[in-house]
Formats: sequence, C-alpha cells, structure tokens
Amino acid sequence: MFTYVLYALAGGGLLVSFVKDRGKTKMALKKAWKSFENILPQFLAILIIIGLALSILSPETITMLMGTRSGVFGVLGAALIGSITLIPGFVAFPLAAALLKNGAGYMQIAAFVSTLMMVGVVTLPLEIKTFGKRATLIRNVAAFVFSLLAALVIGVVL
Repeated sequence: MFTYVLYALAGGGLLVSFVKDRGKTKMALKKAWKSFENILPQFLAILIIIGLALSILSPETITMLMGTRSGVFGVLGAALIGSITLIPGFVAFPLAAALLKNGAGYMQIAAFVSTLMMVGVVTLPLEIKTFGKRATLIRNVAAFVFSLLAALVIGVVL
C-alpha cells in the first residue's frame, strides 16, 4: 500500500511539474531516461550474477557458509568477500535481502554489506595514488575493523 502512495506522490509531482513548465519537465524526463539507460547494463549484469549465484548455491550451502551457525568464520568470510567485491550500493542491498531469504545470518550480512561499502581492495591502487599508501591502509584497516564491530553489534541486537 505504501508503495502505491509513493507512486501517486511521484505521479502528482510530475503532473505539477508538467503543468508549471512543460519544457523543463520533458528535459528532466529525458535526463532521467539517459541515466536509466546508463545504469541498466550494470544492473542487468548484477541481476544475472545474483540469479546465477542463487541458482548454484543452494539455501543449505548459503546457510552453511554464511548462516548464523557459521560463527566467526562466516563473519570473516563474508567480510573478506565484501572487501574484494566491487558492487554498487543499489545492488548490494537487494543481494543482501536475497541472501537473508536463503539462509544467511544477519551478522554475516552486516559484515558483507559494510565491508562492501567501506573497504576497497579493488580500488587500492587508485586510492594509494590519490591519498598515499599510509592514509589508504589506515582507512581500509579501520573500515574493516569497524565493519566487524558493526556486525558484532547487529549480532547482539538481532
């Protein structure tokens, strides 16, 4: 129901904008479409990867590797995978939801998502070039430790 309210508000806002200035509204819609076209290939690729991963990994396997009973090794494994993976945020959260539905634990998903967003092993060379080796290593190690602490807090709370 809430989704329909949001759609109605968006449609109403678009209608008000269209009545106020048709030219700007058309230009905004064209820019929005271009943005959508730019994101679509990445989004489809990620959806395919998620689909393949969920078809290859059974819920039992996900539960074994990242479930609540996987303990410290599951959290560390999820944190390491998140650290080396480069996935945009708009894909990470649906992926986390899919993993949760298939048996992953909250603590493991918290470690995965937080390292995914904060630790950048793939982007290390660029970051070292921009900020220097020392600052990059301090930032990434601190982010990794913070991600583990965040996962621990999630594990205690949930």
